[in-house]
Amino acid sequence: MDKKKYLLGLYEKSMPNSLTLREKLQVTRESGFDFLELSIDETEEKLARLDWTDRELADLSAAQWETGCFIRSICLSGHRKYPFGHPDPAVQARSLEIMERAIALAASLGIRVIQLAGYDVYYVPGTEQTRADFGKNLRKCVDMAAREGVILAFETMETPFMNTVGKAMDWVREVNSPYLQVYPDVGNITNAARTYGTSELDDLESGRGHIAAVHLKETVPGVFREVPYGTGHVDFDAVIRKSLELGVRRFLAEFWYVGQEDWRQTIRDNAAFLRGKFRPIAE
Repeated sequence: MDKKKYLLGLYEKSMPNSLTLREKLQVTRESGFDFLELSIDETEEKLARLDWTDRELADLSAAQWETGCFIRSICLSGHRKYPFGHPDPAVQARSLEIMERAIALAASLGIRVIQLAGYDVYYVPGTEQTRADFGKNLRKCVDMAAREGVILAFETMETPFMNTVGKAMDWVREVNSPYLQVYPDVGNITNAARTYGTSELDDLESGRGHIAAVHLKETVPGVFREVPYGTGHVDFDAVIRKSLELGVRRFLAEFWYVGQEDWRQTIRDNAAFLRGKFRPIAE
């Protein structure tokens, strides 16, 4: 029986999109990770996953059992294009449809957590009305999730609307449901802490009892993506130690395939880098 005190997953976009999901599951396991996080982003290709047939779902379930690697969470960033707070009612309706189908997909595959993008809007300016509509539609989505027993957990983003755990917790307390929690991105909260002159560890503390999982991503000030591990300013030793102290046991390595030929070695190296951060305190 696996005695690790935590699980470390791999973000799907760390691999070439040309791979099948079966191949991605195999790479995940062979590279030293415990599970795969599925991406449903704003592209039509990824949104089409919400319409998988029963046969396609059965094939994916079989691939998980055959590879011994399972999809345990979904990164649902499709709401960046179709956000809850968009001024156009048709876009809001699409956002709810996406959410309903994502929850149904998670329930079908036994996925427990959907990471929810913390945006009221993205491509248009935010207003008091977009914030109000975000809250209205968020409550509808939490009701959907509660019915299926799936947890929605806010990602802390790169925009001021929800770039800290504390801001996410304002919504968690307002909705007050066990099916709405927080899934912090430690790179984003580190950038926010440097901007506001605060502490990312204090920010994590503000989510005590409500953190479903943690995204381990590297950043530098003002840069939120594609920063190699160990070259930025995220204190992984400290944020991992704090997360474990808060009771977090599920973590996700978030990095991207950017065309490098040695992408398999990059994944193995990143697994070793992160496992090395856990080893003194959790293995």
